[in-house]
Amino acid sequence: MSNNEFLRIHDPERLAAGERVLGPEFRAMSERVILATELTSRLNVLPFDDEAGRAALLEQILGRPLPPRATIYPPFYTDHGLAIELAERVFINQGCTFLDYAGTRLGEGVMVGPKVTFITVGHPVDLEDRRQFLSGAPIDVAENVWIGAGAMILPGVSIGRDAVVAAGTVVAEDVPAASLVAGPKGSVKRRW
Repeated sequence: MSNNEFLRIHDPERLAAGERVLGPEFRAMSERVILATELTSRLNVLPFDDEAGRAALLEQILGRPLPPRATIYPPFYTDHGLAIELAERVFINQGCTFLDYAGTRLGEGVMVGPKVTFITVGHPVDLEDRRQFLSGAPIDVAENVWIGAGAMILPGVSIGRDAVVAAGTVVAEDVPAASLVAGPKGSVKRRW
């Protein structure tokens, strides 16, 4: 799903005939959500010292092994998993959530604090489209970014290299490189 595309929820032909039947693309996504939820629930109850078990489950969740020196501390949540791209030396702390269907990329050396949420999908605002489509756009986080605890990164956001997102910030717009964003609207507070 590319930037600003919509995923149709219902089969348009069946809907025109008065039936609310899920479309094939949405059904496939739903099946992946169920599998990813099953895998993450198993991951999140493993003993912390079971590194081999954690690595095996993360490989199934992400569709590939973790890159060298990348770390994910459980609990970890994702609704898809296959659209998460992690570079080397990424650190993801406890309790993070990735709604990643439209794609989430974390560059080398990114540090993610606890309970950060990445959201790449949503629903259109228009009443007519709300129950018909999912909207989405990928998130791109460049190298050496630090994201503080409880931050929320919204669809379509790019965060520039060496930037810092303060704890609790809602990031709805692109973040310039080498800057600090903070506050409920993710305002630039400082640049270097």
